[in-house]
Amino acid sequence: MTDNKTASSLHTITLGMGCYWSPEALFGAMPGIIRTRVGFAGGTTDEPSYRDMGDHTETVELTFDPAAVSYDELLETFWNNHKPMNINGYKDRQYQSLLLYRDEAQEKAFRRIKSRLEGGKESLDTELSPFRSFYPAESRHQKYYLKRFPDAVAKLSAIYPSEEELQNATLAARLNGVAKGFLSVERLQGEMKQWALSPDELSEMLALVRSIRW
Repeated sequence: MTDNKTASSLHTITLGMGCYWSPEALFGAMPGIIRTRVGFAGGTTDEPSYRDMGDHTETVELTFDPAAVSYDELLETFWNNHKPMNINGYKDRQYQSLLLYRDEAQEKAFRRIKSRLEGGKESLDTELSPFRSFYPAESRHQKYYLKRFPDAVAKLSAIYPSEEELQNATLAARLNGVAKGFLSVERLQGEMKQWALSPDELSEMLALVRSIRW
């Protein structure tokens, strides 16, 4: 919707920084983020759920355009918005400072940025581990803050009729950020004018955003 880039040009990062509701909204508000979803990762339990997640951690999966937002920006946001020491071990592994790397290049980027931010000072107590699997959380946890505004969800359903389409929509990710207060409607409208939309599509989406009753 926002971009003509192919899926192969996009990157995915999976991270944990406590309860996943707020981080999804935080990152969803950032330009360059294409999709967000929350779920469980980092453990070995099969088919975890919110009520029975086993040894998994609450995580956020971000799909992003690396030409628009860098690993440095993402991980600076990650570490500037939680304190690993305060959450690690709380509720076992449900809340854990966690970065899961998908390949060698991603691991090198994570370790480079972590070392830079530590700057020879106190270590950032974040677990870095290889990515194995991601289990999406139940629909009520996806775009949690946005779903507290029924008018917004009802209007979005006109262009995203299925739950899956809503979860994957860039506009829904941004509006989740608006609902939590990480992004203003004015800034969102300014960004939307840069999206790869036809004039008619842009006009329709801008009108939708302006019409939402918060």
